[in-house]
Amino acid sequence: MSDLRANRVAEQMKKELGDIISRKIKDPRVGFVTVTDVHVTGDLQQAKVFISIYGDDAQQEETLVGLAKSKGFIRSEIGQRIRLRKTPEISFEIDEAIEYGNRIESILKDLNNES
Repeated sequence: MSDLRANRVAEQMKKELGDIISRKIKDPRVGFVTVTDVHVTGDLQQAKVFISIYGDDAQQEETLVGLAKSKGFIRSEIGQRIRLRKTPEISFEIDEAIEYGNRIESILKDLNNES
């Protein structure tokens, strides 16, 4: 039961976070960000937000710093948009899955070209 609710809250947070980050955050350090996934714990206390950032490593670090500084504002916006007794603590992580998938694809392509 709580897993179903956590999944629904995570999907709602993913949608709202995309809107908040793209429209409400005015920090110049925050670049082009896509929210790829959100994992919420069963007790709805913690939310791990996976993001994909366009740019090199320096731009990604700057964006993470900007998002960390905006965490309080983002959390209050989420609290206003989603009706929960307590808004989850948010942590941001770069989603490595896309880069990992691209690396696997290029390795497979190289193997096929060698054959």
